[in-house]
Amino acid sequence: MKSWANLAIEKALARGATYADVRVMDIRHRDVSTKNGQVGRASESESLGLGLRVIAQGSWGFASTDRLTREGVEACVAQAVAIAKASALAKRHDVVMAPEQPCVDTWQNPFIKDPFRIPIETQIGVLLAADAEMRKVKGVTLAEGSMSFRRIDQLFVSSIGSAIHQVKMQSGAGIVATSFAGEEIQKRSYPNSFGGQHMLRGYELIEELDLVRHAPRIAEECVALHSAAPCPEGKRTIILDSSQLGLQIHESIGHPIELDRVLGMEANFAGMSFLTLEKLNSLRYGSDIVNVVADARLAHGPGLGTFAYDDEGVPAQCTPIISSGLFTGYLTNRETAAAIGQPRSNGTMRTESWNRLPIIRMTNISILPGDRKFEDLIADTDDGIYMETNRSWSIDDRRYHFQFSTEIGWEIKNGKRGRMIKTPSYSGITTEFWNSCDAICSRDYWTLWGTPNCGKGQPMQTMGTGHGAAPARFRNVKVGVASSKS
Repeated sequence: MKSWANLAIEKALARGATYADVRVMDIRHRDVSTKNGQVGRASESESLGLGLRVIAQGSWGFASTDRLTREGVEACVAQAVAIAKASALAKRHDVVMAPEQPCVDTWQNPFIKDPFRIPIETQIGVLLAADAEMRKVKGVTLAEGSMSFRRIDQLFVSSIGSAIHQVKMQSGAGIVATSFAGEEIQKRSYPNSFGGQHMLRGYELIEELDLVRHAPRIAEECVALHSAAPCPEGKRTIILDSSQLGLQIHESIGHPIELDRVLGMEANFAGMSFLTLEKLNSLRYGSDIVNVVADARLAHGPGLGTFAYDDEGVPAQCTPIISSGLFTGYLTNRETAAAIGQPRSNGTMRTESWNRLPIIRMTNISILPGDRKFEDLIADTDDGIYMETNRSWSIDDRRYHFQFSTEIGWEIKNGKRGRMIKTPSYSGITTEFWNSCDAICSRDYWTLWGTPNCGKGQPMQTMGTGHGAAPARFRNVKVGVASSKS
């Protein structure tokens, strides 16, 4: 890896680049899934290549190759520099980057069991066992399970003198029970919807999730939802479980704080942002108890947004995003940090693969825990709804108006959790919603959830992000019934 990277840097500078960085990445991926007692997918792939970014004549150029020979690397360099010089013909100004110190380091996230050393037959066996447990429950018409593992071995080298080797091991799994009855479709997922839980850990995560043990419960809840009461309509107090709150953070805080969206440098796939520059340090984003950070450090937890250095060689950091309700920080790279006068990037440049240009991505965007016990939160609520596990969502292209529905809910009356509610939904305006938060559960209830498939960019890149959250209560929120026909 190192010889190819050094060759790319040397040749880029010789061709007139004033800056260059290169990522050599070896990515191994395993996907396993089952459906109604059958193996749905059992695949494994590996991808090795090099991606080169250069600045020449004040503009960016990027090229990549999987032809890791001297001829292949030199052709990649020639293309990247040529693109930069062509881009310079239409530039408005030269690229300026916030300064960063060179760094030489190696890092690997800790894990106990290498998932690629676990026989794929063993992993399929776990999913089939959970599948069988779900289909034992009368009324379940579709049982599904999946596991996904990714090992990223990456060397970053830049012309300022950085040489950083990182290895990241990612594991995840989840199961889903679905029931069709008449025109109604209900489903329950464990431990989260849309693929379950994913973290920067080894196979020990899958064992801890204990999919087989939880399968009967979610299957029974799935069938019971057909007989559950519809969600009342109007304004109510709601309590969100930590997984739903994690997605709420992702969509209504994580995406809006990406500074490339704010500056109009990125609008594909998920739109731009309402968080224009004058709102920094002046917007009341949430109530006084709302504190949100962007934290890529391992000390925050083994989330999908955890690393030692981003893809510009900037060390992992913790950035306050919302401090006691006040909006205090964006996600930046070296270029956008310089554009708004910040002395240093807070390290959020990430790329899906060696053949994609790094862009600003969420790291671990987490709401810090409060001081309440979950049981006390319920007991302290006279009339409300507890909602659990996302089912669907919609948000506008500036991340201001939103609507979410969850798989299941429970009515809360006079401090007690009561009858089950089907397909509850809630909607609102981002800042009004976060300002309505009046209670957050403590660290004992806090989970760092992994979203493995956040999409952004053109061509679209998927990225893993992390969101730490504990159940929280929100007052005077508009609620209603989401469609259960699809």
